[in-house]
Amino acid sequence: MNVPSGLLIHGFGGHARSVADIALAAGIAQLLFVDANARPGESLHGFEVRREWSGPLPQGWAVFSASGNGDTRRRHVAGFREARLPIATLVAPNATLGLGSRIGAGTLVARSAHVGPDAVIGEGCILNTGALVEHECTIGDYTHVSVNASIAGRSRIGALCMVGAGAVVVDGVDVCDGVTVGAGAVVVRPITVAGVYAGVPARVLRSAQP
Repeated sequence: MNVPSGLLIHGFGGHARSVADIALAAGIAQLLFVDANARPGESLHGFEVRREWSGPLPQGWAVFSASGNGDTRRRHVAGFREARLPIATLVAPNATLGLGSRIGAGTLVARSAHVGPDAVIGEGCILNTGALVEHECTIGDYTHVSVNASIAGRSRIGALCMVGAGAVVVDGVDVCDGVTVGAGAVVVRPITVAGVYAGVPARVLRSAQP
């Protein structure tokens, strides 16, 4: 994939530090952060933080949403598309992408993460440090697979989901949109109703339906 010469990063929270780390490791030379809550003169590793941005991007630059919230990333990407801005995809140098895998625009694949052969990762996703998404899996748009979480082969995770740290989704299981899987949970059967699930095996704690 093409490496932009610079990156305009929207957001300046904790996730922005991971974005910056991986962008620099991937060979992007210049970073600029935009966050409405930034303090005057604020910087990160020597790179400027502005409260707003106007005007065209410099030649060769791209944009990226560094929000940890999936719905915010969705809104950012919609705005980028409306403005016809190039959207970066970031993959850490030591992450591994299997043969035939596909990674959507605005997605971050963090250090030591693995995407198996023929897996499809949607746009605006986060595959966090050590995340494992095995062969022929599908991860929906704006979903976060957290640190050391494992999605086994041929599973499908919906859009705007969160799979917590160390959680496991066993092979061939489908999870619908809008599901949060708690840290350390093990999903052994399909989840068809949005909500929060936890435990071993995972059970519903709170349904999104009234």
